[in-house]
Amino acid sequence: MFSNGQIIFAILFAIAFIIFLVYAYRKDIKLHRKYYKGSIWVLIGFIAFLLFIVAIKFVLG
Repeated sequence: MFSNGQIIFAILFAIAFIIFLVYAYRKDIKLHRKYYKGSIWVLIGFIAFLLFIVAIKFVLG
């Protein structure tokens, strides 16, 4: 389905992209700590809400 060149390109692109994301996050880590303090609770609430909806689906469905 994919040629060897396409697979190699995809792997190299993914590795380079991940390295860039880590570099950018490390560079801005002080800003993230300052402006996004407490945002983990929003994520936890969102995941809990999704789990609640899934639980309702399995109980009622």
